[in-house]
Amino acid sequence: MYTTRILDINEKAYYNQFVSKHSQGHFLQLWEWGMVKAGMGWEPLPLVVEKDGTIQASMLILKRRLPIPGIKKSIFYAPRGPVVDLEDEELCQVLISSTRRIAKNHGAIFLKIDPAVKVDNHRFRQILANCGFKLNETGLDFEGVQPKFVFRLDITPSEIALLSNMHQKWRYNIKLAGRKGVVIREAQNKEDLKIFYTILQETAKRDHFLVRDYQYFEWIWDYMVSQNYAQIFLAEYEGRVISATLGLILGTKFWYLYGASSNEDRNVMPNYLIQWEMIKWARKQGCTLYDFRGVSGDMDENNPLYGLYRFKKGFGGELTEFMGEMDKVYSPFFYLLWNKVLPLYQKISRSIKK
Repeated sequence: MYTTRILDINEKAYYNQFVSKHSQGHFLQLWEWGMVKAGMGWEPLPLVVEKDGTIQASMLILKRRLPIPGIKKSIFYAPRGPVVDLEDEELCQVLISSTRRIAKNHGAIFLKIDPAVKVDNHRFRQILANCGFKLNETGLDFEGVQPKFVFRLDITPSEIALLSNMHQKWRYNIKLAGRKGVVIREAQNKEDLKIFYTILQETAKRDHFLVRDYQYFEWIWDYMVSQNYAQIFLAEYEGRVISATLGLILGTKFWYLYGASSNEDRNVMPNYLIQWEMIKWARKQGCTLYDFRGVSGDMDENNPLYGLYRFKKGFGGELTEFMGEMDKVYSPFFYLLWNKVLPLYQKISRSIKK
């Protein structure tokens, strides 16, 4: 007989062991990621389904209060969840049905999920529909919380085979960086973290995107890097760091999360070599899958995001489309408020503050 409950801090290792070994395990479902998000105002709720004293399914739910004075309601979000057998409808029903009770206790108006499951998995899509989820269309670019389109690379072939499957120019740039004297190393301490963040800010200014504050990356260092779930890589040239990346690792999977590069010395191609060194590093850790993370689903060369698509495609990965965001609504009225009224309220509030 199945039972469901929220785990406490003393069961962190028990929970992480299940997530780490499961085929649907994801770093965004780790206990430590919940701690990272706790620093940003989210409350982590690690939900599990157990049978005979062992976890059968899990879902790290992140809870956040609605930013409206006087309304004690919240939203639930399970990034890349649930961690469950995609063929087992009974288990999915047990896991998802238990969220209604938890939602009632926490005043949640809906639960959002965005599983790392391919869009053509019609069986799992139907199971989620049977569990009460509705698809939430998010467009082709990065309108959703997590990217719907990613490049993923099978890194089980030999290094020679991986290189041969890359675009010829990518192989050339990797070798060029090595000949020019670019060296890749792993970050050792928070001084290296500060260097990474400085270059990330430089990149954000150049490419016109927003970046989270330094404390967020300190939390990632404290909860993920220090626990061997993440690593920062630095590319050095003539004694200076000119490129840096942040990758996450869990089980046999590796995710490239952040990349940054200096405005100087871009001609020595550090971004190509650092990716190749991360791929080799992931292989040494026993990984079989390298996830380059998000790209736009719009492959038009006029799309401002096309350069990102082209860069990741050149390493020989496969463009993968996930099924996207899905919402299970507990309170239709407040869900409508969240989607229609709250954006207007926030817009007016920002105008007043200005």
